[in-house]
Amino acid sequence: MKIGICAPSTPFTRDDAARVTALAAESHPDAELRFDDQCFIENGHFAGTDEQRLEAFVRLANDPAFDAIWFVRGGYGACRIAEDAIQQLKAPAKSKTYLGYSDQGNLLAALYKANIGWPVHGPMCADIRRKGGDQAIKRALDWLVKGSSKSLESSVEVGSRYAAFNLMTLAMLVGTPLMPDLKGHVLMVEEVSEYLYAFDRAFFHVGEHLKGVGLAGLRLGRVSDVPDNDRPFGETAEEIAQRWCKRFGISYLGEADIGHDSANKVVPFGAIG
Repeated sequence: MKIGICAPSTPFTRDDAARVTALAAESHPDAELRFDDQCFIENGHFAGTDEQRLEAFVRLANDPAFDAIWFVRGGYGACRIAEDAIQQLKAPAKSKTYLGYSDQGNLLAALYKANIGWPVHGPMCADIRRKGGDQAIKRALDWLVKGSSKSLESSVEVGSRYAAFNLMTLAMLVGTPLMPDLKGHVLMVEEVSEYLYAFDRAFFHVGEHLKGVGLAGLRLGRVSDVPDNDRPFGETAEEIAQRWCKRFGISYLGEADIGHDSANKVVPFGAIG
């Protein structure tokens, strides 16, 4: 199993890459990790220019030597290259698994819409920095190397269809050419570092776009590191989700075991089995 690693958004460090590589060598010796040098380029906020980030992703995706593409981290930037990337992908890209979350939801969505490879929401290399991050890295590799069902979010069932996103990322996706058709899918969303009023606003925007697509339902992942507002919002994140789901006729199915943390579980787009 040869895994190509690139940074469509923000840069990584060589020290952290060495930690991930050492852990993988110990826990998954059959996995060969290749961090592209582009992961370490710093260009302001980004891991290189748009052109550099695009070139690295397309090159790895089109290389038949790689079995999977693992996104190194999130941040911001993937939406700036996603449309161009899809246009440049060739046959070898269609046989790969693509793993990431957060801002990489832009690429996962675009790949899924174009029916290219198997996009999967799950841990990224940057999770090595989190408390318990070793387990997140091992969970990702268990899925990539072994297809282990133990890595999956617990509600994922054979035959059903799924998609998972960071809510703010999804709010920016809906209504754009990157957005796939989610009819019949269970949608899982999570959030981090947003005021509850911003979370509420994003739910309004997403719900307005998705109310008529025929979702099978929605599950709410963890909403973490919520900043304190100058006054209490008056609702919990789950109450916000339940209210908007009721208003837009979307079945609320309960919690999802995903989030911006080391416990983040794997959610493949589409169906498994």
